[in-house]
Amino acid sequence: MFRHILIPTDGSAVAAKAVKAGIAFAKETGARVTGYCGVEPISAQIYGEGYMITAGLEKKARRAAERHVAGIGKAAKAAGLVFHGHVSKTDSPHAGIIAAARSKHCDLIFMASHGRRGLAGLLMGSVTHKVLTHSRIPVLVYR
Repeated sequence: MFRHILIPTDGSAVAAKAVKAGIAFAKETGARVTGYCGVEPISAQIYGEGYMITAGLEKKARRAAERHVAGIGKAAKAAGLVFHGHVSKTDSPHAGIIAAARSKHCDLIFMASHGRRGLAGLLMGSVTHKVLTHSRIPVLVYR
């Protein structure tokens, strides 16, 4: 069956539920787990007299992503699973997830869906939908 599962997170409560379910699924199948969180670039904001306020924002975002991935690692290790974490800078979350799964040789992406429909789904887009439509690796969506 599946031997290497990528579990992406954005740190949300919905993603946390999917992490828990993904760890349980990996344990049942005997798969190893790679946790992933992408960091989107923060555009420079220039305020009066040319001051930029982005100093440190990307570092904070990366530290937060590393904490999210460490949380997946803690759950995986508690379940007795082999775990690797991966944080990368990405222009779009769906592309980062797919690239991480490909580069880490995962054979399944196990991810959450926020369940946005209608106008909210149209306006906000869906990372899960984009992963589903662009990935060549199977995707299991947890709701």
